[in-house]
Amino acid sequence: MEAPRDEFMREAIRLSIEKMQAGFGGPFGAVVVRDGQVIARGFNQVTSTNDPTCHAEIDAIRKACAALGTFQLNNCDLYTSCEPCPMCLGAIYWARPRRVFYGNTKQDAAAIGFDDQFIYDEIEKPLSDRQIPMQQLLRDEAIEGFRAWEKHESRTDY
Repeated sequence: MEAPRDEFMREAIRLSIEKMQAGFGGPFGAVVVRDGQVIARGFNQVTSTNDPTCHAEIDAIRKACAALGTFQLNNCDLYTSCEPCPMCLGAIYWARPRRVFYGNTKQDAAAIGFDDQFIYDEIEKPLSDRQIPMQQLLRDEAIEGFRAWEKHESRTDY
């Protein structure tokens, strides 16, 4: 029988506080659960690892996939102390967990200086209007990798 959802969320919250106070990074924690068991725990380590992608959800997803030996988290639930940012949301959709439960909202995060709204805004802009310039180069050469993928006999679609 699956343990109460509140306990898994409390674990994500505990990680968010404990690991932040220990100096790993911002106050964010996450756990991946399958069949009532915690498969992986993650926490923000952006500042301690100098890795801007080491958010709690990404950390938990990486650890869970390694533990399960798969790149998809079918039949898993993700509990995270805060509504996922755009990067983590993308990773969640690629990992395909069954459900996501979150504690704080993105507005709560913005109130303490973690405001991701500018990223959501940037996504909606034409490439030419984004704050970080983006320019396409060598598409005719780059497309060869995609053509090779289409023909690759042992590819794994995801």
